[in-house]
Amino acid sequence: MPPIMPPAINDKSDLAVHLDALTGAQVLVVGDVMLDRFVYGTVERISPEGPIPVLRIERQVAMLGGAGNVLRNLAAAGARTTFVAAVGEDGAGQEVQDLAAAEAGVASRLVVDPGRPTSIKERYIASGQQLLRADRETRAPLSAAGAAALLEAAKGALEEVAAVVLSDYGKGVLQPETLAELIAAARAAGRPVVVDPKGLDYGLYRGADLVTPNRRELQDASGLPTASDADVEAACRALIATSGVKGVLATRSEAGMTLVLDSGEIHHFPTEAREVFDVSGAGDTVVALLGAALAGGVGVAEAARLANLAAGIVVAKAGTAVAQRGEILRAIHASHLHTAEAKVVDLDSLLDRVALWRGQGLRVGFTNGCFDLLHPGHIALLRQARAACDRLIVGLNSDGSVRALKGPGRPVQGEAARATVIAAQAGVDQVVVFSEETPFELIERIRPDVLVKGADYSLDQVVGAELVQSYGGRVLLAELAPGHSTSDTLRRLGDQGGSS
Repeated sequence: MPPIMPPAINDKSDLAVHLDALTGAQVLVVGDVMLDRFVYGTVERISPEGPIPVLRIERQVAMLGGAGNVLRNLAAAGARTTFVAAVGEDGAGQEVQDLAAAEAGVASRLVVDPGRPTSIKERYIASGQQLLRADRETRAPLSAAGAAALLEAAKGALEEVAAVVLSDYGKGVLQPETLAELIAAARAAGRPVVVDPKGLDYGLYRGADLVTPNRRELQDASGLPTASDADVEAACRALIATSGVKGVLATRSEAGMTLVLDSGEIHHFPTEAREVFDVSGAGDTVVALLGAALAGGVGVAEAARLANLAAGIVVAKAGTAVAQRGEILRAIHASHLHTAEAKVVDLDSLLDRVALWRGQGLRVGFTNGCFDLLHPGHIALLRQARAACDRLIVGLNSDGSVRALKGPGRPVQGEAARATVIAAQAGVDQVVVFSEETPFELIERIRPDVLVKGADYSLDQVVGAELVQSYGGRVLLAELAPGHSTSDTLRRLGDQGGSS
């Protein structure tokens, strides 16, 4: 059967809806956790004891690595995670437990295996360059008791989650029998399984929905070349045939990603990386976004597109970095925003800008809406809002929240298009997209000096009015331009279509 080659899917506007699906998605992560330590300093001389640099240590940073970095990416994307891994009965193990507990939305079920040291990777860095990496670890299998406890914890979590991510770094946690039992249990529970693989025998992952090798791993595991698109497709199909997995998402660095499914469906995704600074941890980002998207009910191809976008963000950062939700949303919108791009920001960036404005003594205004099919009534509202303040922020309902408010036929225009149009208005200084049904949380974080809504609302109907007035802010009910409504416009268009 010839491969199924769907139409190119380069438009990213629909990905914003899929990104919303990640919020609160329940994912089980099982695998090899390690403690990543970064030791930063300066080198000013060579040691008199040998031809090596002397690092004067200035600071140290510790973070979760391996399966722990998958956890960090899930937390950054807004997903909720049940985390099952093994640590030793040592200081590093306690540090791993503390770091996991500090991540938002995480339920840790860490197994302590007393005879096993916690894996530590220590990197020494000066002037942005890594001088040395020192590893302290074992690759021996978990003890029988440790493996049994890990399996019990993972299988016990299956009812609470909607997808499973197996992060295999070959450190002895995911042994063949453990993998087989976990994948079988997940399949029986109807939970999709995504695997970040290790080694040459992908038969260990038989039954998994997706494996995510990089180009070199794909070549080694399949024994086939991976130079061209056709080569990669053939290697992925060979892995599916020989290993019994349902699909392969091959990450190909500057060539992007290729998704091949056992149905014969094939997608090539161009790279989203503007500049590659550090590829470490990018595989963790890919499996995290895939797992969260599948848990949120997103299709495999759309989940891969999100993962590709997030990976492009991560490789432009140093170290085992993560892709924040706001960064992903900005990347989704970037290709649509053109000159207005700089005005559309995530909440963290917006709050930084608001602090700067307040430091300059400027009055901050806020209004919000769906702004679907911009009309003169919207323009009148924005002009009055801008006249009442020095800087105007517009909160824009996401596509998902518009549907919840207006029904399944709305919005007519996606949020990227609506953000572009609003940001292009001269009086608008910043646009922020929110997915909640009301902008109350946004208003609470921004604390605008002026809150503006149309005069079709009464004061007691304006979301956030009482809050803004409580700290001395002003609520303005803007005069409406009569005869303009998106709903009326759509109704008239429907009437015209029905009579033609």
